[in-house]
Amino acid sequence: MAEAYIVAAARTAGGRRGGKLKDWHPADLGGAVLDALVQRSGIDGAAIEDVIMGCVMQAGEQGGHIGRNAVMASSLPDSVPAVSIDRQCGSSQQAIQFAAQAVMSGTQDIVIAAGVESMTRVPMGLSVTAPAQLGIGVGPLSQRIKDRYGVPGFSQFVGAGMMAQKYGFSREELDAFSLESHKRAAAATQAGAFTDEIVPLAIVDEEGNEGFHTTDEGIRYDASMESLGAVKLLQEGGVLTAASASQICDGSSGVMIVSERALKDHGLTPLARIHNLTVTAGDPVIMLEEPLPATQRALLRAGMKIEDIDLYEVNEAFAPVPLAWLKVIGGDHARLNVNGGAIALGHPLGASGTKLMTTLLHALKARDKRWGLQTMCEGGGIANVTIVERL
Repeated sequence: MAEAYIVAAARTAGGRRGGKLKDWHPADLGGAVLDALVQRSGIDGAAIEDVIMGCVMQAGEQGGHIGRNAVMASSLPDSVPAVSIDRQCGSSQQAIQFAAQAVMSGTQDIVIAAGVESMTRVPMGLSVTAPAQLGIGVGPLSQRIKDRYGVPGFSQFVGAGMMAQKYGFSREELDAFSLESHKRAAAATQAGAFTDEIVPLAIVDEEGNEGFHTTDEGIRYDASMESLGAVKLLQEGGVLTAASASQICDGSSGVMIVSERALKDHGLTPLARIHNLTVTAGDPVIMLEEPLPATQRALLRAGMKIEDIDLYEVNEAFAPVPLAWLKVIGGDHARLNVNGGAIALGHPLGASGTKLMTTLLHALKARDKRWGLQTMCEGGGIANVTIVERL
């Protein structure tokens, strides 16, 4: 089978809800990353055969085909097509896998996988709440679905609580993991570890001063067990708080994936080779547990063991997810989310997949390591796993 290579990877710095990216239209956020990928690869934009754009809340400013709108907001020519996809939190990781499959099949040679989410301008759940407020329909879950699973609805908060209980995590353990996420993200930021991966975005502050957004806003540099311990529980008798959950975030990210022929024809230098693409699904009620069996399947299909993987990014949707992953997979905590994760850096939903891949590739390069694995829990009990080899 033909190989697929990543030749460019970029992301914006995360913006807090109502923060520095609040004035950026999501189409423009996506367009900025597309332009950065073209610039970093040095390729002629007209050579790009498709843009696959992940986005979860495809409503309001992110409705009307956000992928094509991002292309139109970029400097790419009108000849570049696009498609918008939704695999919930794994949308842009799935974009990577679709792009790689297109290249590996030989049907396309140069594809951009990207994602965007402005959680400030298009609030989470808007695609469901807006029709409900207008009295349109009964929502996305039919009575047949509710009867099949014996629940009135599916909740990521309930799923995270179920995971914490199933794997026996205390609040103190979750807070300690969250604190480490902030500490690692703070250390990475202060050491300049994110500098090369971040696309600067022009902003104007509250005083009218012009500048650039280049630093993830969500990091709590002064976080402590005491400050995290003071955060109110999400549910009485539970162990989860907002401090052990991913942060609402605005941002965009993307990677360019090409064939071996494109490497030669355009003189491109590969950053990494796609080694394995896996997606699985399981229980939609506990929902967030699927990265565990998905990782086991990916390693089996790749003929690898977790000891073979140098670094791994496991999305920190909630602290119980990566902690349970470590417990079951047997991973090395020191190799997990080495520059912090979504608890500190934010989780811009549809942009998180290519965001994590961008950070993973740069972390592998900084440490001169070879193998990286990324996995994401997703609504509906789905999970993607992508294994890459840095070149």
